[in-house]
Amino acid sequence: MIDVTGQISAVERRIGDRTLPAGQARVLTIAQTYDAPVADVFDACTNPERIPRWFLPVDGDLSLGGRYQLEGNAGGTVERCDPPHGFAATWEFGDEVSWIEVRLREAGPGRTRFELEHTAHVDDQRWAEYGPGAVGIGWDLALVGLASHFATDGTGVDPAAAPEWMASPDGLRLVTESSRRWTTASVDAGTPPDEAHAAGERVTAFYTGAPTP
Repeated sequence: MIDVTGQISAVERRIGDRTLPAGQARVLTIAQTYDAPVADVFDACTNPERIPRWFLPVDGDLSLGGRYQLEGNAGGTVERCDPPHGFAATWEFGDEVSWIEVRLREAGPGRTRFELEHTAHVDDQRWAEYGPGAVGIGWDLALVGLASHFATDGTGVDPAAAPEWMASPDGLRLVTESSRRWTTASVDAGTPPDEAHAAGERVTAFYTGAPTP
């Protein structure tokens, strides 16, 4: 199975902000390097036959300007496509619209740095309640799927078994450690430590089913 400690340590996480025409937005960035060529990672992220092998089933048109829908999750429009170096799309869930951008670059022979940036307008009240972990933990879990997809030794988490794995001690530990790392990133970005830690505890409880602090 997945090496939780190794996976958590392999991921980079940071929080920033950006001014958009509609106002101030928060920017969450998550990155990991994989033992796979850039073209292969790009294909894994854009080929509708491969995406369900590590993430979620997807319907729609994944070409430039097309609309996509992830099963039980977000949908949106492909706004930019620069094969094999990355793409950008809207990320629409319910009545909220945010934006994702994936950037890929060579990180040595046969290795690729995957970087995802998620930009969203988040009001101060919601940020204070859950912090970046509300979104960041979900992306950490997606990177677990991608790491499993490229694991050459057959280890990792099969998407079909992901719900069961999430409830296992390893799954709960990964979520808890992910929340702690996002709390640290939030403090590094300037969030008062007490506020960041309280939000981290609440989002950990939400994901793990533990009593809310």
